Amino acid sequence: MDSYEYYLSPYSWRYGSQEMRHIWSEINKRRLWRKIWVALAEVQAEFGLVSNEQIVELQSQAENVDISRAFEIEEEIHHDLMAELKAFAEKAPSGGRSLHLGATSADIEDNADVLRTRQAFELILDKLKILLLTLADAVDQWAELPLMGFTHLQPAEPTTLGYRIAFYAQDLFWDWDGLRRVCRNLRGKGFKGAVGTGAAYGELIGTKNLAEFETRLAMQLKLPFFPVTSQVYPRKQDYRVVSALSGLGGSLHKFAFDLRILQAPTLGELAEPFGAKQVGSSAMPFKRNPINAEKIDSLARSLAQLPRQAWDNAALSGLERTLDDSANRRSFLPEAFLIADELLKVAQRIINGLEVNEIAVGRNLSQYGPFAGSERVLMALSKAGADRQLMHERLRDLSMTAWEAVEQGQENPLEDLVSREPAFLEYLEEDQLRELLDTRKYLGDAPIRARELSRTIRKSIN
Repeated sequence: MDSYEYYLSPYSWRYGSQEMRHIWSEINKRRLWRKIWVALAEVQAEFGLVSNEQIVELQSQAENVDISRAFEIEEEIHHDLMAELKAFAEKAPSGGRSLHLGATSADIEDNADVLRTRQAFELILDKLKILLLTLADAVDQWAELPLMGFTHLQPAEPTTLGYRIAFYAQDLFWDWDGLRRVCRNLRGKGFKGAVGTGAAYGELIGTKNLAEFETRLAMQLKLPFFPVTSQVYPRKQDYRVVSALSGLGGSLHKFAFDLRILQAPTLGELAEPFGAKQVGSSAMPFKRNPINAEKIDSLARSLAQLPRQAWDNAALSGLERTLDDSANRRSFLPEAFLIADELLKVAQRIINGLEVNEIAVGRNLSQYGPFAGSERVLMALSKAGADRQLMHERLRDLSMTAWEAVEQGQENPLEDLVSREPAFLEYLEEDQLRELLDTRKYLGDAPIRARELSRTIRKSIN
């Protein structure tokens, strides 16, 4: 049982799901080691190196992991894989004599790491699929709701809430495709020995049989192998894995960062769910801090650093292998997946309970939307025969007057200023000018494209 008197990684209890923690647990890792040892023995039995009786004995003990005993042995020999091998052999004394025949540690560890990575990817993809379908529903629900768009964090032109959500969904849909591709292309080291030549196995079964030998093991483990390796599989694969996860983190970071902006009371359009008894601040009882969005951004920031570590492992491994990647891989691979897992869990919680304040949405659109309408007015005046440059200058003067009023807390007077401007009334009626400044319909085909994306997502991932 974990002791809270000593340091525990927050990923061991606070962040990530129990399912993901199990995948990266010592028990799962050692069971996979044993699975690989048994598969190796089973294939070697086909070449006459191991008896059927030994195989049966090994199979009977493959799940019987005794962590305590393995740690006792490791205290003496300072090698975790060999300690587990000895603990396994103690439970299966006859079959244990043939374990690890011709293998090097990476033949076991690397293949197990890829099997765990694939398990973790499958869990991530399942959760991302659910999130994408939830986002697709939100896109459809809010496709027509106009709101103010912002560029440079300044009011720009109207968009719709559904179209904005579609932007996040599109990024995550791209991540889903990329993560699937990386998962499908995962390769194990195979069984190639100390420097990747397969020489030790060749001594046992004949060099001419090595290709068939690895093919049988790949089938047994349901894992394709790299055709060429050093002592380990190419560490560039780890870089691709964590880079894909980091990309997912970037997409969720943007979603959460935008939500934090929009939850600020000055805008107040969206809010993450807030529990009835939730405490926002220990000092200020009124606070409704966006702690879920902030958690996403904090963890995503950590995830973004991990591809660099994987890059170093790939680029700085000397010749056929150095061991300077071993210690950091024990943490960064599990933590990359645990962070991604937590990000998806929290994002799902936010989307499920997303609060949309339509009053604030309408208020902000009324306050800033007319400024965007000035572009429509300019085009209409130009089409009616007015001098484009003169009209632009007059619209600019009126807009600056209106902006000053808004900054002083007044309602936006631009509609009245423009619709009563004599220079404009020479070309357009007052009702026409007012209609042009109503930007609730100045949305282009945003609702259509948002819904098309939601249909594409459903069609692709269902």
